[in-house]
Amino acid sequence: MPFAEITGHEQPISLLQASVRNGRLAHAYLFHGEARIGKWMTAVRLVQALNCERPSHIDNSDSCGHCRSCLQIVARTHPDCFVIEPDPESATPQIKIEQVREIEQQFIYRPLIGERKICLIDEADRLTIGAANALLKTLEEPPGHGLFILVTSRPHALPITIRSRCQALRFTALARTQVEAAVILKRELPPADAHFLAVLADGRIGEALETNVAEVQARQKECLTLVKPQSLTSSTAILAAAETLAKSDRGEETLTWLTRWIRDLVILIVGGDQDQILHLDQLTDLRQYAQRAHIDLLLTLLNDIERIHQQAARHLNMQMALETTLLRLREALGLVPTRVSA
Repeated sequence: MPFAEITGHEQPISLLQASVRNGRLAHAYLFHGEARIGKWMTAVRLVQALNCERPSHIDNSDSCGHCRSCLQIVARTHPDCFVIEPDPESATPQIKIEQVREIEQQFIYRPLIGERKICLIDEADRLTIGAANALLKTLEEPPGHGLFILVTSRPHALPITIRSRCQALRFTALARTQVEAAVILKRELPPADAHFLAVLADGRIGEALETNVAEVQARQKECLTLVKPQSLTSSTAILAAAETLAKSDRGEETLTWLTRWIRDLVILIVGGDQDQILHLDQLTDLRQYAQRAHIDLLLTLLNDIERIHQQAARHLNMQMALETTLLRLREALGLVPTRVSA
């Protein structure tokens, strides 16, 4: 697949293609931006453009996507291209020093086929201190035939010494309409499902293209039962639901769905763009809530849920967090009298 088939990211792609045409590629790049928006795909397409046997452009700035070299790069079997990434099976995925040293050994030798050896490092922010220091030595004295591409959604988690030795390219999340059009084209889904995935993904095209619509909508419906009046007006039901969700390790997921539902309600209350609403099929219920909801309480609750997400990894009592959130939500929705602060 050539650059032309990537949705969005015109500016970084244009810069990369100009560098390829002019023979002015840096020895190391840092592709950064939100997760799953196309950074990794762009890195792979750049590697293909540099190694393609039948380039689709006269100036060799794009690939055909189908030749032996292009296919080997996607399959990770090309002799001059290497990938480093954290072990996804590890409890705390990291990139270890042994992985970097193995690449260093490979880069001692000249390329077997192309003009350069290339190393792609995914989730580069997960380099251990030892691995980062080992990589730094290579970046400080790069081999003339070497190219490193670091990809991360957390650039500030990388040592400044690493960042300063890479040419940074920032990737931004795509517009909802771009993601929606890509989903319709590439997945051939109905417009309603494409819209749902585009809003859900919030510009993360990789997520929109891979998410199972049926599974996600099933989880969405389960969460919607929590915001039904009969559920929220019963303290017993709230406590039971919080206990069940916490024990099944679905607390964070539930808070995420509640956040999206509350945001939809706020959009309605303030007269925002309804195309940004995820729960379009719940508009009738949302409008009924909008008539009596307290927007200040809703906005405060959204901020507090964000803080809960940030604390989730620090031994948070998720059951209590869910109980508190749901009890405050029913108050913000006007289902029970608002408590008056002393």
